[in-house]
Amino acid sequence: QVQLVESGGGLVQAGGSLRLSCAASRSILSINAMGWYRQAPGKQRELVATITGGGSTNYADSVKGRFTISRDIAKNTVYLQMNSLKPEDTAVYYCNARLWVGVRPYDYWGQGTQVTVSS
Repeated sequence: QVQLVESGGGLVQAGGSLRLSCAASRSILSINAMGWYRQAPGKQRELVATITGGGSTNYADSVKGRFTISRDIAKNTVYLQMNSLKPEDTAVYYCNARLWVGVRPYDYWGQGTQVTVSS
């Protein structure tokens, strides 16, 4: 199992920056992939960015060039640096950890952190 604790959300003006942090309860090298998802009011949860245990990254088209996912292995922490924020980035952001046991994936989620971008 994995416990995830997020921090770093808040209110920012359009064009501003925020950095989200997600601290895991175990070595992130033992986790197949970690990522950030977001859910805006009335919308489905969507992928923002992921990073594999090997360090490969993937981004949603809507955030490419503006957001960067990274990790600090020593701190078991994954970050999401968000630059050039837009009002449409407003959502609750969730940290995710995915573990594969055989062919079955197990997903673990943080409690979520609110990001609000004002115009």
